[in-house]
Amino acid sequence: MDVRKAVITAAAPDQHTIPLQRLVDRQGSDKTALQLIVEEVTGAGIEEICLVIRPGDEASYEQAAGEHLGLLHFVEQTEPRGYGDALLRAKDFVGDAPFLHLVGDHLYLSETDTCCAKQLIDVAHVHECAVSAVQATRENKLPFFGAVGGTHVARHTDLYEVKTVVEKPTPTQAEQELIVAGLRAGYYLCFFGMHVLTPLVLETLEHLASESDRRVTLSDALSRLAQRQRYLAAELKGTRYNIGAQYGLLIAQLALSLSGHDRDQILAELVELLATRPAMSANGGVAS
Repeated sequence: MDVRKAVITAAAPDQHTIPLQRLVDRQGSDKTALQLIVEEVTGAGIEEICLVIRPGDEASYEQAAGEHLGLLHFVEQTEPRGYGDALLRAKDFVGDAPFLHLVGDHLYLSETDTCCAKQLIDVAHVHECAVSAVQATRENKLPFFGAVGGTHVARHTDLYEVKTVVEKPTPTQAEQELIVAGLRAGYYLCFFGMHVLTPLVLETLEHLASESDRRVTLSDALSRLAQRQRYLAAELKGTRYNIGAQYGLLIAQLALSLSGHDRDQILAELVELLATRPAMSANGGVAS
């Protein structure tokens, strides 16, 4: 499976400006979230990138892309018809090739010299099927992610045969359908925001959209895919940060800083901040 194309979705009305936010990377350079996502993609050997955006956003994204602009193709989602529809806007770009897909509101930190996207592509190459990256996630984060249930692939502790896919499950639903042997109690395999997909996934999305008036999600298509052919989930050696969540941008920035060459400076600043701030009571006032 030769993966040379990537699709990044960034058209959601409440999330379309997130990739334009600025952060400081591990080397101390000021960059946009979009630049960091594109660097993740190009580090995996991707040669062409399609960005699905809202109408009127192209100029802002061109500016935010910096030196990576030449790699990007822009496609507009003209109506806010949901995640599945946004991904379908890239169908002509994808053609009949497998592709890497990332969401525009996540950043990634690898624990190794190999970026997370390259780790995932390597799994897809070996097993020759669609693969979604997943991360063991606490139950209280379920409202933010799709989740999978399945069984371990023999001789692989971090690879799973997917049997069930549920978009943003309730804790009760997760307990009934998504328990995975070996995970800590109260943890589930939630999407990492990164997938290697085949054109069949887009065809499935198209069929689902024609069958229903409701907005379809990628989870809907992957749930059907799991019933039709081999579909895997992989835990990568890295962590995802949802910068669209409350304090998400702050947490991602801290993670980048604490894993970079400015670590000692940031730690010193945090210690000083904690030492000089007065303790706050539960109601927001200064504790006595």
